[in-house]
Amino acid sequence: MARIGNPTTSASRGQRYRDAERRLWHYYGLDPKERFLDLEAPAARLRVLEVGSGEPILFVHGTAGPGSWPSLVAQLPDFRSIVLDRPGWGASTPIDFSRDAYGPLVADILRGALDALELDRANVIGASIGDVWVLRLAERHPTRVGRIVLLGGGPVVAEVGVPRIIRLLATPLGAVMVRRPDQPNRVRSILRQLGHGPSLDAGRIPDEFIDWRVTVAHESDSMRHEREMIRAIVRGRSYRPGLTFDDDSLAAIQLPTVHLFGTADPTGSADIWQRVADVLPRGELRLIEAAGHMPWFDDPAQVAGTVRRFLTMGSAPAGGFVATTGSP
Repeated sequence: MARIGNPTTSASRGQRYRDAERRLWHYYGLDPKERFLDLEAPAARLRVLEVGSGEPILFVHGTAGPGSWPSLVAQLPDFRSIVLDRPGWGASTPIDFSRDAYGPLVADILRGALDALELDRANVIGASIGDVWVLRLAERHPTRVGRIVLLGGGPVVAEVGVPRIIRLLATPLGAVMVRRPDQPNRVRSILRQLGHGPSLDAGRIPDEFIDWRVTVAHESDSMRHEREMIRAIVRGRSYRPGLTFDDDSLAAIQLPTVHLFGTADPTGSADIWQRVADVLPRGELRLIEAAGHMPWFDDPAQVAGTVRRFLTMGSAPAGGFVATTGSP
């Protein structure tokens, strides 16, 4: 449940969060439209930010948050980009992830979002745990999905394992971590651990993103809600049954799927993701050399170009492994 506090203080926190968010989007020359979606099952009020027109893309973020998307959205002006605040993030209400099986629940959340948006079908882009969300939607409601883009490693298969920072968030220490708001140096340190050090040094990750990420911790309950979700899906060094996919579940997803994985991403490995691409009937893997966990942070033009070609091509190849040679 949302924290109950002084209404004036809560309103001020919300305004400071929105101000930081606005500055981040404006840095990329974007002015997204805000919209709220009311879902019945599960009951939730979700916020989306929309940019552009054309074929729709639903973006589902990872633990980096919805503010991770503007640099990629800016490179896709010919699409209608719909950036979702996952439950508990930004202006979306939280839900209890411990009460229902995770896969069906997240699929129903995204289906409900598409219903509220009055979209029969959309392309979907996930990042990190967002990869699981979009694949579960495709598994359970395939007629609602056009093409699938997976960005970065995520808990798609059990052999990826639980990253150390996620394991820590699930422990009692995690409660202390989310009560101690991040500072800019801490955000930069985490980005380096995720493989984005060269882009930080080169100034490719702007201060506006760092400021927004700090504001997430100071002026919203997003990370507290994220920790509650993590506690519901992590069991020590493993994930709760039903979160990850087995080969039969992957093989049943017949939709065109491309996975862009940075070679500096510590989540999984190229070998693991090639195996996953081979199991997906219409899957392919593309490597982004020297990119980290959010590969578009390091080379948004290259990632966007690959995404654009994939979403507009007539048909997807069956399986395959393609290594891109560009470097940030």
